Amino acid sequence: IPYQLPVEADTLSVYDEKYREDQFYISITYNLLGNKPNNVTQSGFSTGYHIGFIRDMPINKRRNLALGLGFGLSSNSYNSTLLISESNSNYTYSVIDENQINFDKNKFTTYLIEFPLEFRWRTSTIADYNFWRIYTGFKVGYVVHNTSKFVSSSGDIRLSKIDDLNRFQYGLTFSAGYANISFHAYYGLNPIFNSDAIVEETGEAVDMNAIKIGLMFYIL
Repeated sequence: IPYQLPVEADTLSVYDEKYREDQFYISITYNLLGNKPNNVTQSGFSTGYHIGFIRDMPINKRRNLALGLGFGLSSNSYNSTLLISESNSNYTYSVIDENQINFDKNKFTTYLIEFPLEFRWRTSTIADYNFWRIYTGFKVGYVVHNTSKFVSSSGDIRLSKIDDLNRFQYGLTFSAGYANISFHAYYGLNPIFNSDAIVEETGEAVDMNAIKIGLMFYIL
């Protein structure tokens, strides 16, 4: 006859005091620009790639509620009709008229170190690796490098280390899903560019913020 654990011991195994959901994560997102200046549109497919690790810190006895604190790296591109150029050591911003200018590519890219903080709910136990999860939180990123690239038949413009980008980027995050795959969203709470970025034609501030929608893959 197979030996069966007492009910008390079985309960302890399900809610082990050392059980955590420490996770590596990989995410792919489609990047949108919110609060775009007049006549600025997005063109092409803007992508984001994110990778990192989150330490899980349960806050209840069942250990299905937790805080998560992590560290990650992120690369984000944004294709649009906002042209960034340089004149007399100053950056200028103008809107490309697609009826007059034929171009192959116009995008800027940011590379960040990120620190996510999450409140985490899940239906997992120490014996169940397929479970529902909802994670909400806040993410702070620091831009370590940035580039801008304009490619056309009449000439190219390539820039890097643009001073007008806000070094710190922060926003709200939401992830929900089952097993290892979750829907993921990020909404930036501050502009990508600082107050020095002004559209030449209109005098508008470039107050665009980042909105990212995609998939998150968790690896235990």
